[in-house]
Amino acid sequence: MPKNILAEMGSQVGLTPARQNKKEAEEWARRQSGPMINPSFEPDDFTPQSLSPVKDEKKRPGADKGIFLVNMKEKNIQEVEEYEPYDNRVVEHPTTNTETLLHLLKGSLGTGILAMPHAFSNSGYVVGSIGTIVIGVLCTYCIHILIDACYVLCKRRKVPSLTYTAAAEAALSEGPDWCKACAPYAAHVVNAFLLIYQIGTCCVYVVFVAENIQFVLTKQFGLEVQAIHVMAGILLPLILINWVRDLKYLAPFSAIANAVTIVSFGIILYYIFRVVPTFEGKSPVGELAKFPLFFGTVLFALEAIGVILPLENEMKTPRDFVGKFGVLNRAMISIIILYVGMGLFGYLQYGDNAQGSITLNLPSDKEVLASVVQCLLAFAIFITHGLACYVAIDILWNEYIGCRLLNSKHRLIWEYVLRTTIVLITFGIAAAVPELDLFISLFGALCLSALGLAFPAFIQSCTYWYYVSRSERIRMIIKNAVVVIFGILGLVVGTWTSLEGIIHKFSGGAAHPVFNGTEPVNGTSITDGV
Repeated sequence: MPKNILAEMGSQVGLTPARQNKKEAEEWARRQSGPMINPSFEPDDFTPQSLSPVKDEKKRPGADKGIFLVNMKEKNIQEVEEYEPYDNRVVEHPTTNTETLLHLLKGSLGTGILAMPHAFSNSGYVVGSIGTIVIGVLCTYCIHILIDACYVLCKRRKVPSLTYTAAAEAALSEGPDWCKACAPYAAHVVNAFLLIYQIGTCCVYVVFVAENIQFVLTKQFGLEVQAIHVMAGILLPLILINWVRDLKYLAPFSAIANAVTIVSFGIILYYIFRVVPTFEGKSPVGELAKFPLFFGTVLFALEAIGVILPLENEMKTPRDFVGKFGVLNRAMISIIILYVGMGLFGYLQYGDNAQGSITLNLPSDKEVLASVVQCLLAFAIFITHGLACYVAIDILWNEYIGCRLLNSKHRLIWEYVLRTTIVLITFGIAAAVPELDLFISLFGALCLSALGLAFPAFIQSCTYWYYVSRSERIRMIIKNAVVVIFGILGLVVGTWTSLEGIIHKFSGGAAHPVFNGTEPVNGTSITDGV
């Protein structure tokens, strides 16, 4: 930006020093002739070596020495208030509040909600109901602090929006010294977790589609088919749908998939309430050893952290996203109610027989309608695989591979090779470990404990580290440390429990009934005995 324009902007908001004496004029001229430092970050001693604000040593004795010059709670700090990110966003097709609410609901309603009855079988209906509400509230809180930190970082850097990875890197660059040293690697860490989560989600989708189609072929048509055969059959279509480079070509199919999902959920509710659910034989409290599986499944089901910032960035009125009655709170309240309802009543109906997806409990061997639901949801999730895989492809291609092949004549070929390779990886993992419930719990605990809980708390702490008083910083550290420890504990314990279940099944445990074409023995869940 030309210096005269910057000076004019500074004058309009009161940043230009009054030319009352020669010394002030010389200081202002020196600022304008030097490197163009963001005014929000330049300390009062005019030394650009550090982005951290400088302590005010001119306070009266006895004052809190932890108070810094820039305090985000002071409304008269013009250096911070001069830029409004929301007013500078240019969105070609902004979404309304209602559209954003529907997108957020769609992003959170998928295979996860179908796994909630099985999650409740691991926790019990009382612990499951309370636990889902608590985890939902915690996830909502972490989304709020992430959005708040992104907004503050946008104001300081005078940019309209930030991605999750950019926000993480920017926040660490403003934290304590050891965080600044880690800032260059923050984006890679976040990208790694996002990549693992998206590939894991694609693996869940492959297993889900294969299980449901295999169930229909086995129960409805009496064919002796294993899920691995179905996976091999859908491999080529999966590759082809992921060769679509522009998502607009998938939009019609996505719209159909959304309608199919809504209709299918309605039919599933019909089967749940066709016979009145009962508490008889159902446990209010599950085994403690199985609680990490419940935790991972609920996190996988509830968290849509990957779509939060993109949705907020595309809104016509982004200020309406947060707030007591904002889009986020309304969406999360609706999602939590839906998940508690599906998990509670699904468990009360099927008890410990609840499978990794409730669709596998439907009487497809007796009723055509149940088979229709399984096929419809298999189609919807098949389409969604292309959308989920698109995120993984975007991270790898745009961040790491494509930027190194800008002058290559075979750049397009390499992109298709990458797309095919990612599909083959998801197919290989799904074929090697075809366990839907353990997959959901594993990737929920491994990735979303970090992305949805620990990282937002850490980002907020670094964002406000030098901008609050010492007492405020201590309270913030204690509060966020609890969230981080909870997230890390869930990551470690949930991942270990899921991996232990996978090892158990493939070392000495019996084969999953879905994959040997037989009926479940006494409705035993795959996680029984883990």
